[in-house]
Amino acid sequence: MKRIACLSLGFMLVLPIVANGQEKEEDRVKESGQVLRDILESPDKGIPHDLVNKAECAVIYPSVKKAAFLVGASYGRGVMTCRTGQNFTGPWSAPTMMALEGASFGLQLGGQATDFVLLIMNEKGAKSVLSSKVKIGGDASAAAGPVGRNTSAETDIVMKAEILSWSRAQGLFAGVSLSGSTMRADNDANKNLYGKDMSAQDIVFKHEVKAPPSAQTLLAELNKVSPKRKP
Repeated sequence: MKRIACLSLGFMLVLPIVANGQEKEEDRVKESGQVLRDILESPDKGIPHDLVNKAECAVIYPSVKKAAFLVGASYGRGVMTCRTGQNFTGPWSAPTMMALEGASFGLQLGGQATDFVLLIMNEKGAKSVLSSKVKIGGDASAAAGPVGRNTSAETDIVMKAEILSWSRAQGLFAGVSLSGSTMRADNDANKNLYGKDMSAQDIVFKHEVKAPPSAQTLLAELNKVSPKRKP
């Protein structure tokens, strides 16, 4: 009886921790969707929609902070969604949680938060990020993305990059190089969000994985702007 009582007490103590972890990840997914919607809907300073049409995955890191003035390590958590199906031609997938580590960003001042949006432009880059820790600019070629919904994206730098990135801080939106950062799947956060151990590849490629309700804004915006990839 004592053993059963101890197990029951332990279970009751764990439940609030699990619930809090899931709520935290749900909030992060919601915030990522809001950031992406604001940027894609911007009439003059957003991301060129033709680049979204060509992208295979989108990664959003809301409210990334760094520890020191102008130079200092940063750590951010966000989400990644990819087009499903063979050759990444299907609808956008349920989100996998992601982490961004080990970089310094000149656009940040003090402890202010910065939003980052990254587009992964080809299959090699997408599979690399989904399967392992990737050093941006090292393991995957990267470039600052062009700004403006109607801006021409037909430049050599943009066309050759596997990852394009942008930042937004205090109303300033710009392409930014994240070279030197590392990006990886946040498996602990995925477990919190989905209630079981799941890899980023499982979430993106297994069709039975359902997106949580918190991803509604994120996926609705991507499917509105770019329902199908256009090579």
